[in-house]
Amino acid sequence: MTIPVVLETELGAFTIAVDTHHAPITAANFLAYVDGGHLDGASAYRIVTLDNQPPDTPHKIEVVQWGFHASEDNPAPFAPIAHETTRSTGLAHHHMTVSMARFAPGSAGSEFFICIGEQPALDFGGLRNPDGQGFAAFATVTAGQDTVLALFGRAGPTEYPATPLRFVSVRRAASR
Repeated sequence: MTIPVVLETELGAFTIAVDTHHAPITAANFLAYVDGGHLDGASAYRIVTLDNQPPDTPHKIEVVQWGFHASEDNPAPFAPIAHETTRSTGLAHHHMTVSMARFAPGSAGSEFFICIGEQPALDFGGLRNPDGQGFAAFATVTAGQDTVLALFGRAGPTEYPATPLRFVSVRRAASR
C-alpha cells in the first residue's frame, strides 16, 4: 500500500507515494512527522551535486536533503528508528526515490533526501557509507518532478546553500 503525501515548497509542489508495505518502520516514522505538522517550515538545506563534492570523494551522489533539521537547540520530536535496509525492503535508490538520511544504522529520524538520477551507492552493499548498510528508501516522487529538479537546480558551490529552500507544508493528500 502507498500513501500519497503532498509537499508544498517555495518553488512549487510535488507528491510522493509512501510505501507502507515494503518499508513499514520508515514509512510510519515519516507519516508521524507529516501528521504532527513537524515538516511544515522544514527546509532543503543540503543539495549534493557531482560538482560540489570534494574531488577525492570516491562514491559521489546527487541528492536534495531536507527535513526537520534537528539540532541540540531544536531536538527531533521522536526517537531515531531501526534501519530498514534496501536488502530487506526490496526498494532501491532510483531517480526520485525518497530515503532517510542517517549517520549510523538506527540513527535516522527527521531528515530525508530525494535521489537525482540512479544512486546504487546508497543501497545495501553500496559504498557511500563505510558500513555498507545503505540508506532506508521508503517513497517515490510521483508528481511534480519539475519542482524537485528546480530545488536541485538551486545547488551552489558547496553542498550547503547559503539560503535553505523552505517547505511550506507537508500533508497527506486529500481523499477523493
